[in-house]
Amino acid sequence: MATILVIDDDEKIVEGFSIILAKEGYSILTGSNGNECLKLCGEQKVDLVILDIVMPEKEGLETIQDMKKRFPGIKIIAMSGGGKVGPENYLLIAGALGAQKALKKPCSREDILSAVQEVLHN
Repeated sequence: MATILVIDDDEKIVEGFSIILAKEGYSILTGSNGNECLKLCGEQKVDLVILDIVMPEKEGLETIQDMKKRFPGIKIIAMSGGGKVGPENYLLIAGALGAQKALKKPCSREDILSAVQEVLHN
C-alpha cells in the first residue's frame, strides 16, 4: 500500500487524517510544517503528501514549490481552511504550483478518501 505523508500544524487534523488513512491500509508519516515535510520526503519513499497551506516556519505554497523542484514526481493534495485571502485563493495557487488536488477544510472522511484514491490512481 502507498505511503502518505500528512503535514499540518493542527495536531487534531494530523491525527484524524492518520486514523482515517491507516484504517484503509495506507502507511502514514506525519509532520507539522514544510521543513519537516521536505526532510521526511528526502529520507523515505513517499507516494503522496497531504499538505496544509497556512503553517508556521515554512508554509505550504513555498513547500509545494520546493517539493516539485527536489521530488518532481511527488503527488500532492493541498488543503486550506483559510487565512488572509480565503481558502479558495490559496488552493487555486497550490494547483498552479503543482498540487494535483485541493481540499477545503474542514473536509469529510469521504472527501479525503476520494481525493487520495483519485490522486494515487491518476
